Amino acid sequence: MAKYTVIATWENAPHLSKAQRAKYAADIPPSELKARTEGLPHMGSGLIWPVSQARISIADFPLPPHHRRCFAFETGWLWNAAVFGSWDEQTDIVYIYSVYKAEKAEPPINADAILAHGSWLPGVADASDINRADGKQYIQIYKDLGLDVELPNKVLETGIQQVWVRLSTGRLRVFASCVEWFDEFNVYMRDRNGEIVKRNDHLLDATRYLIMSGLQRSCLPPTTTTAKLNWYDRPNYNPDAWMG
Repeated sequence: MAKYTVIATWENAPHLSKAQRAKYAADIPPSELKARTEGLPHMGSGLIWPVSQARISIADFPLPPHHRRCFAFETGWLWNAAVFGSWDEQTDIVYIYSVYKAEKAEPPINADAILAHGSWLPGVADASDINRADGKQYIQIYKDLGLDVELPNKVLETGIQQVWVRLSTGRLRVFASCVEWFDEFNVYMRDRNGEIVKRNDHLLDATRYLIMSGLQRSCLPPTTTTAKLNWYDRPNYNPDAWMG
């Protein structure tokens, strides 16, 4: 009495022409498109953010120096996840340009992964829990490890709405290389009671923190010019001294 599943896509239906597929696809809600066209299971009451991956994804590009940068970090015993954002204030578009996700990683490992994106990078982290080993709050542990980090605004439904507004208006884009982000995004849904299915959503929680709190802490990346100005602007600078 063995059971097995066969997934059939529109590609397995040769009687459907390209014109017919396009016509049918136009009438299908975005949250159901993959289920109808690719046979992927569609559970619960639907995706939380019913917008197609194709509308969000953008080819990776070099980040301009006028973009403000920040990160948002979701900590936990099992999974730790961070998203790195680049904000173009002129267009008010936020780009998630990199992600980090690790299972059962200790704070030094997580901190090193974030610091690799720039020790100057400010951010927010859901790290209010207390470490049982030494009684120190995790956010202080991460500060001691060199992160410029504060606690985020974790309000749930408002945060989800703010992310949705950006996604639906094209003001939140994600680099195509952030595959793990899309893995979570495509299954982020509510159950039949309208409750969020809390499973495989760590990068998306971090995205919510980024939009709600991270942008407020964002800053421009340091440049060689800035570094030189900082050198000459030091209070104890002496142009006649050998070492300044």
